[in-house]
Amino acid sequence: MKSLNIIGCGAVGKTLGRLFHQAGIFEIRDILNRSREGGEQAAAFIGAGRAVSDYAQLRPADLYLVAASDAALAGCAEALAASGLVRPGTVAWQVSGALPSSVLAPVGERGGEIASVHPVKSFADPSASVADFSGTWCGIEGDPPAVALLSGAFSAIGGRMFPVDPRYKSVYHAGSVLVCNYLTSLIEVGVRAYQKGGLPRETALQVMEPLVRGTLDNVFRVGTVQALTGPIARGDAAVVAGQLAALDDWDSEIALVYRTLGRVALELSRRRGAASTGGLAAIEELLAVKV
Repeated sequence: MKSLNIIGCGAVGKTLGRLFHQAGIFEIRDILNRSREGGEQAAAFIGAGRAVSDYAQLRPADLYLVAASDAALAGCAEALAASGLVRPGTVAWQVSGALPSSVLAPVGERGGEIASVHPVKSFADPSASVADFSGTWCGIEGDPPAVALLSGAFSAIGGRMFPVDPRYKSVYHAGSVLVCNYLTSLIEVGVRAYQKGGLPRETALQVMEPLVRGTLDNVFRVGTVQALTGPIARGDAAVVAGQLAALDDWDSEIALVYRTLGRVALELSRRRGAASTGGLAAIEELLAVKV
């Protein structure tokens, strides 16, 4: 069994450490956190591993999971490379969704293999994350030997692997932000519009819930093109004009959100081919950003 050291063992490190330990994939050896106490707590959660205080106390391992914050990754890679622990074939990998594996380049320069595996999942509660990790999609890129090894390890704990182009890692990660964080923001914008129409906030959320849930179900059932409904899907320029006039008069920032997302909806409507060409052309003019 290959050995694994964990550097930066927060929620993600705890979750993966415990999953790999329970499945007998890796021997969890040493855990290096910012505080010795944090490392001890991580070891207790994982059920294996020894907390250490600095790189000098780390024992050699076959793999190093660097699960520190994005801002700390480069420094961790430099410290690991300078520690003398990296040998040909040593695998170091990180779990950032925004940064490519090349952030660990100092390890590669010492003969190690580097990779990045990004589980597309919220890790707010490690216990819950361990319980429902199976089926999680994981984006992977890096040196081929490391990718092959980690693909097998993650598949063994239920990960569903897909390749990521490291050149566009930040764009890829922004996709998760848009559909998760910004979906929440978009719903907040909708709540404010409902409130302007006279609905109490609590009622607005109740009214929109079946609409939002039904839309999401349709998107994942038939795809974005067929799931699109509403005035742009119909090519109803008069309704779009009326809504834009009202939004411009009420809140210019929300009007900008409407125009920006409306242009995406316009593209989907054209791909669907159900609305009149003239109606969509009129909508395109309406959605042009006001100067």
